[in-house]
Amino acid sequence: MAHTEAVTPEALIAAMGARARSAARTLATLDSSVKAAGLRAAATAIRRDAAAILAANAQDMADATALSTALRDRLLLDEKRLEGMAAGVEAVAALPDPVGRVIDASERPNGLRLSRVRVPIGVIGIVYESRPNVTADAAALTVMSGNAAILRGGSEAMNSNRAIHRAFAAGLATAGLPADAVQLVPTQDRAAVGAMLAADGVLDLVIPRGGKGLVARVQADARVPVLAHLDGNNHVYVDGSANPAMAQAVVIDAKLRRTGVCGAMETLLIDRAFAQPVELVQALQAAGCEVRGDPVEASIGPIVASVSDADWDTEYLDAIAAVALVDGVEEALAHIARHGSHHTDAIVTEDAVVAERFLAEVDSAIVLWNASTQFADGGEFGLGAEIGIATGRLHARGPVALEGLTTYKWIGRGTGQVRG
Repeated sequence: MAHTEAVTPEALIAAMGARARSAARTLATLDSSVKAAGLRAAATAIRRDAAAILAANAQDMADATALSTALRDRLLLDEKRLEGMAAGVEAVAALPDPVGRVIDASERPNGLRLSRVRVPIGVIGIVYESRPNVTADAAALTVMSGNAAILRGGSEAMNSNRAIHRAFAAGLATAGLPADAVQLVPTQDRAAVGAMLAADGVLDLVIPRGGKGLVARVQADARVPVLAHLDGNNHVYVDGSANPAMAQAVVIDAKLRRTGVCGAMETLLIDRAFAQPVELVQALQAAGCEVRGDPVEASIGPIVASVSDADWDTEYLDAIAAVALVDGVEEALAHIARHGSHHTDAIVTEDAVVAERFLAEVDSAIVLWNASTQFADGGEFGLGAEIGIATGRLHARGPVALEGLTTYKWIGRGTGQVRG
């Protein structure tokens, strides 16, 4: 939109919403192959504009000196990550389209045939921070699921987001899809986020993807339904029967593969019956992780920094982990229930009975047995990409991909039935 400074944030979002609504009506009627062709064209455009996107990201990185190492890692794009972004868009294009899928069907005694059919949600607003790849992931998922998107990225990734969006939109246009299917809010004015949250009737859903502060603001202020992606205060519980080599491999990967992702382990719980707690903690430290625990715990040695009460509730997003010794799975479950964020938690054990209890009783969106929490990712779940990990209990939970961006409607087919 031209002259965005001359209009209020409310008017800006209303105008973008009107264009998005028109695009959404078109997208909802398109065949899967047409949407897929548009995404493949968008992926081609991202690769074609790689130099411009990386130059824009370099500018963002140069301006991001105040960010932590973990947040800078989230912001950084390189050739490998850019190719992964384009490949992710193509992966979404290859997924089965949920739109039009019949969930169930029945025939009433009067002959009325009913079915529930998946349909797009409509116009989705996505507010996110730091990671510019979200621009491409969100755009691909919304288009393939027949929705239009209004994106508002963080100021730290402003140049990267604009370059990615420019390429993506150009690719869609070459394939004949509506240019307004994916729009990027052209201002970093925080009032624009407020306007999105108040845009009931303009937006059908808002998805926040970022830190606690962003999600809390969205949930507090939104008059539009919210699909929340909360923080990942994730746990790995090493049971007494765990294989020590497996436990070490899982714990180190869960914490240190990428410390800045929401699937990273933040707290390590070790059963007092586990044979090698000292070796496990030392392995973490040797790999570069600061470990915080209770220094009076003789069984893990005088080798850890003192832990505070706040550490159990902290998502570090850094090479820091809190560690606690627990008396078996019962105490581990109680700790996770008290301090977890319902995101991703894992158990390492050779005892299938203990494992199944953990899987059944941990109330998180993702619960894993003998696997790293870093698998909390839509791509790893075969979903192509994700718009976030939903930690609530309604509509969608865990990695939100195509199906999570649809709702359903009832369709009735009759032969003149009346209730009388």
